Amino acid sequence: MIRRLSILAGLLALAAAACGGADAATTAVAPTSSSTTTTTAAPVAAGTSVALTVADSALGEILVDGEGNTLYLFTPDEAGPSVCNDNCAAAWPPVTEPVEAGAGIDAALLGTAVRDDGATQATYNSWPLYYFASDAAPGDTNGQGLNDVWYVINPTGEANR
Repeated sequence: MIRRLSILAGLLALAAAACGGADAATTAVAPTSSSTTTTTAAPVAAGTSVALTVADSALGEILVDGEGNTLYLFTPDEAGPSVCNDNCAAAWPPVTEPVEAGAGIDAALLGTAVRDDGATQATYNSWPLYYFASDAAPGDTNGQGLNDVWYVINPTGEANR
């Protein structure tokens, strides 16, 4: 148990340093052309898509993937192309698999944006969507409010603050 907590604390420290800290925010939001990690918490087979749905949580209604993994937005993205690359994307994997509207999702708000590495990232209400690497299980919301720039996203496509 102590080892797991130590690992989790280390991951949270990495995430804080990678994205949104006072001095790290500038680094994390500066677009780069180097490779970006595009793994996700819920990989899917080629040719399939993930149905996004709405789940009830202690934070209110939030967007989740088909396995119940929480989705986040990054406020420096300003509802445009992702500016979370490199170390930031390692801590906050972008949703790069195709998505479709499931229960409670407004299909008109679904879209995509091209990342610096050329990968296509799913968007909702123009906000690029991310997982948080330190969310260990479906329903976890460990990234909520981190560094005042990472938030769960609600069904209207806005940050749940």
